Amino acid sequence: MNKKILFLTGTRADFGKLKSLIHKVEESDQLESHIFVTGMHMMAKYGMTAIEVEKSGFKSIYKYINQNNYDSMDVILSKTIQGLSDYVKELEPDMIVVHGDRVEAMAGAIVGALNNILVSHIEGGEVSGTIDELIRHSVSKMSHLHFVSNERAKQRLIQLGEAETCVHVIGSPDLDIMTSPNLPTLKEVKQRYEIDFDEYAVFMYHPVTTDVQNLPVNIKETVDALIESGQNYVVIFPNNDHGSEIIINELARLYNNSKFRVFPSLRFECFLTLLKNTKFMIGNSSAGVREIPFYGLPSINLGNRQENRANAESIFNIEEKKEIILNTINKALLSSFEARKEFGDGNSDVLFSMALGSEDIWATKKQKLFVDI
Repeated sequence: MNKKILFLTGTRADFGKLKSLIHKVEESDQLESHIFVTGMHMMAKYGMTAIEVEKSGFKSIYKYINQNNYDSMDVILSKTIQGLSDYVKELEPDMIVVHGDRVEAMAGAIVGALNNILVSHIEGGEVSGTIDELIRHSVSKMSHLHFVSNERAKQRLIQLGEAETCVHVIGSPDLDIMTSPNLPTLKEVKQRYEIDFDEYAVFMYHPVTTDVQNLPVNIKETVDALIESGQNYVVIFPNNDHGSEIIINELARLYNNSKFRVFPSLRFECFLTLLKNTKFMIGNSSAGVREIPFYGLPSINLGNRQENRANAESIFNIEEKKEIILNTINKALLSSFEARKEFGDGNSDVLFSMALGSEDIWATKKQKLFVDI
């Protein structure tokens, strides 16, 4: 069995989640990995993280620019479909692996489904909030195989009419790297990024595309609270969804403030080391409801972007109001929690590799049927 597996990555976040899976494919004598790099990876504004993909040492990497700073999500989708379709015609992969809820993942699922190629969706069956949730479930319906984080996600996919035999619970792949003994030390990360704080919190805030009209007020209230809190913060740019410019413009207020270090992007392993040693995380990133609880640390989840996604006691769910944020920061600083393993045990790569080694996987029918409950 010699199979070509094409992984599609459009952001620093999804590459971090796919990396351990790609390593397992490259270790196999029967599987061949290829990576289609696009999206935010190819934008200097967000750190040109395609460079980090290349530094990972994977054998076959193809880079494709799918957008400029002015393209809307529908245009990005169409451009990605066109570029990926051309590449797929040349490569002829046996499987396309996509992750999560970005338009690049939707493009991968569409290209795979329409070209009679097996599509595997990583971390489907979850709730995301904003437009991401619509994209995630759409990607699931265009996919033939599902590798999910937990039983709740599996049950949602079955509710969507997916065949139970095609849904595999492997946990969240980023936990594989979180538990790795090879993460850089905090000292190494601080030196690399010139972070002088002894103690700090991490802030990451993305636009909610279905609520952009309230974004200017929400991000201003949040930044006001961060400044007034007097804490040190490592700040990371938002993703490139509609409204990101509003956030980036507001973050400019922090550039000359010694309490803040602002970065377009961070290497994923360095980001995890910072998370592991933070006092708390604040924002609306999925890291606050997945990675941070896994470390047993407090997170302040702002707004509804991650609504109903996780229920760890260490998550403070609040709205973007300055006084509420300040009070919650004080609570978080005084809190302590047990580690929460809601999204697996850190062995997703092994479970994924075992699944791909099964003949049953490759016998999956490309003609999908809706399964009634």
